[in-house]
Amino acid sequence: MARNSRAKKTEAPKVDIGAEIFASLRELEKIKGIPVDYMVERLKQALTNAYRKDREDHRDIPAENVVVDLSEKGLSMYLVMTVVEEVEDTALQMHIDAARNINPDAQVGDNISIPVDIQKFGRIAAQTAKQVVIQGIREAERGVVYDNYADKAQELLTGTVLKIDPSGDILVRVGQGNDASDAILRAGEQIPGEDLREGDMIKVYVLEVHRANRGPLVGVSRTHPNLVRRLFELETPEIAEGQVEIRNIAREAGSRSKMAVRATVEDLDPVGACVGPRGGRVGAVVDELGGEKIDIVVWSEDPCEYVKAALSPADVISVTPVPGQKACRVVVPDDQLSLAIGKEGQNARLAARLTGYKIDIKPASQADE
Repeated sequence: MARNSRAKKTEAPKVDIGAEIFASLRELEKIKGIPVDYMVERLKQALTNAYRKDREDHRDIPAENVVVDLSEKGLSMYLVMTVVEEVEDTALQMHIDAARNINPDAQVGDNISIPVDIQKFGRIAAQTAKQVVIQGIREAERGVVYDNYADKAQELLTGTVLKIDPSGDILVRVGQGNDASDAILRAGEQIPGEDLREGDMIKVYVLEVHRANRGPLVGVSRTHPNLVRRLFELETPEIAEGQVEIRNIAREAGSRSKMAVRATVEDLDPVGACVGPRGGRVGAVVDELGGEKIDIVVWSEDPCEYVKAALSPADVISVTPVPGQKACRVVVPDDQLSLAIGKEGQNARLAARLTGYKIDIKPASQADE
């Protein structure tokens, strides 16, 4: 492109579609939150490309040589040409003499804006505007929905099972109305043994959100330990208000979870708050997880007390730290050994994950050994 023009722009004929377009764009902004300026720029770009393709000489002129003036007063268009002494390209260059007929001050190297007669172009412009508005709405809606769900990562959502794929993956519709989106519940993120069917309402934990051509792709889970955390936050006002803090969760989805809690205010039983009156709060979480057992224990700064609590419901005689290691030796009554270890070692395994300590459990009869 040549240097900036000192030429005066000659007024171009207008196509009276501006007022109607802007009225529609303002309505879109109000209903769907799509900025008017964003759509105007999209329209200008589309109209520029439409003009370039519709030229009688079929010349593919650069987009920067086309200026679109779109306002509520109407639509007009200009072709930017360079003033030269010898014309080599009639589509993009104008002889100095012709330029001075338009602007007596024109100089070689100036850019001069030539009005484009778009009366014949009006129908094409209107069709193009309609297509761009429709496409822009879709893209902007996808962008708005993505932004909404990007903020929902690591949150709890309620969804409806839409489709169960032969691979085992499940398509879940989350959100409502314009904010609705499809989420993928992968087979590996489903609770083992849970029988879900189309139309079922379930709660899911949002793992991640990705941009996709058809809108945001939301990855969700039913096995993540934080699903338990979010469910208790939903059911327990004391957690939502900060009076009870969830310190850690160890989970084997579909079977059993252990959750350590502590009170941040005096004279408050954190376990009782999570269990709720007549066990209603923990019961609601258990029901949502298909009967998964949940042990709620009190977190302690004292590792020995913490490990002792984590091995609940087994009774513990003593806990002894192993010097130089994050490990401990635990002694339990002989009749409590199987309960402390749990079926296939589950209770001891979850307690170790909850506390971060390696736990060696011995019955009282072998304690001396």
